[in-house]
Amino acid sequence: MRARMRARHSLPVLLLAALTGCSDQTLLDPAVPSSGAPSHAVGDGDLDGRLAEALHRAGFTGRIAATLETRLGRPLDHRLARAGRLIFFDPVTGLNGDNSCAGCHAVNASFNDSKSIAIGIENNGVVGPGRAGPRNQRRSPTIVNAAFFPTLMWNSRFRALSGDPFDNSAGFEFPLPEGRSLSHMAHLLGAQAHIPFTERVEMTGFAFAGDNDAIRGEVLRRLNAIPRYRTLLGQVFPEVRAGADITFAHVGAAIAEFTFTLTFADAPIDRYARGDRRALDPDQKEGALLFFGRAGCVRCHAVAGASNEMFSDFEQHVIAVPQVASSFGNVAFDGPSGDEDFGLEQVTGDPADRYMFRTSPIRNVALQPTFMHNGAFVRLEDAIRHHLDVAASVAGYTAAGLDPDLRVRLGPMAPVLERLDPLLRTPVALSAEEFDRLVGFVRHGLTDPAARPERLRHLLPAVVPSGEPVHRFEFGFGPPR
Repeated sequence: MRARMRARHSLPVLLLAALTGCSDQTLLDPAVPSSGAPSHAVGDGDLDGRLAEALHRAGFTGRIAATLETRLGRPLDHRLARAGRLIFFDPVTGLNGDNSCAGCHAVNASFNDSKSIAIGIENNGVVGPGRAGPRNQRRSPTIVNAAFFPTLMWNSRFRALSGDPFDNSAGFEFPLPEGRSLSHMAHLLGAQAHIPFTERVEMTGFAFAGDNDAIRGEVLRRLNAIPRYRTLLGQVFPEVRAGADITFAHVGAAIAEFTFTLTFADAPIDRYARGDRRALDPDQKEGALLFFGRAGCVRCHAVAGASNEMFSDFEQHVIAVPQVASSFGNVAFDGPSGDEDFGLEQVTGDPADRYMFRTSPIRNVALQPTFMHNGAFVRLEDAIRHHLDVAASVAGYTAAGLDPDLRVRLGPMAPVLERLDPLLRTPVALSAEEFDRLVGFVRHGLTDPAARPERLRHLLPAVVPSGEPVHRFEFGFGPPR
């Protein structure tokens, strides 16, 4: 696995690296023709022609959402998704008694983390700006559109070895003790759903004695003791209906099915690619041309092949995000002063992988309350500007916009900058107008309206089958729309 990951690191692409430019002339200049391209005009005055050409060259179709059921090989099972939704929101599955999946993947933050760095166990029951408690090490990644992600988590520690989350033929790889033991699940998300319940700082807590199998056994004991869950899962699984116990394969499949319903990949750029030339306004089209062309963003926020049009290459890169560590947490940070995050090195054990993190899939990115793996930036503009001039961003960085406990321990940046990918070492100049257009495209052109928190509120159950109180979700916060 380590050799496999190192081989990928040679790819000259970075998170929004984007803004460093590319050596591939066909990406630098969207007016350069390519073989097999559409025959429409691509003159300087033909904005739509140039953008259509750029999308064609990038391999973007805007049709990925429509492939979900084909890739699954069946229709979505809404009975199974209903069971998965209730398990997702039910605190009974957290052995510490105070968290659920929904505590960190927040419906009121478009299923992103509501905080810069996640707060798992020992929280105050709130999900939103008022959430309090000891921190973990990173921001919880989005689960929207995760059906199409071939790797999961910021250090890609969960992965489909086939490169396709719908294909378990080569196995699903996880850190030990699981290894490849979860490869019997049909989809990577079904395998991944076995893990959060066993994470001490996320849901389990420190009081329960036992290994991962024992933890899952206790979660299953609780679920099997709740008649409603037996009824819901019995509607889908004949063995449960006949009296067999609910297993974690059932639980994983249910949570995965609920996540499949969170496929929101019908943004203006998708509608544009399918032929609706009014889906983007002229400034957004110009911003898209920068993204897919001269600015080079698509080199890292890829849309072709295994990227599944998710705007990520799903690889690991060093982009020198300011190191933010909490003054109050349940996780020991890395480094001699305990204020660093070594990223991929934690998985491979290889110091050459230090400070590497997975390219963030940026569909619906504007709906996130914070940005980067540690929420170091609270404005989309600052997250994008970081990639234009990393050194200046790091030198001028202030944590003033973060919660008070994240303002006091900023890790050293000199060793991170030493590892910065060469493509990010030379600042890139965009005019103010170009920058605004690029930001406008990312903010509006990549956002599916169905992913907005106000459109998702109906997914929050008033009650859950265990009868335990659902977390208190604070709506109406987040970045400007």
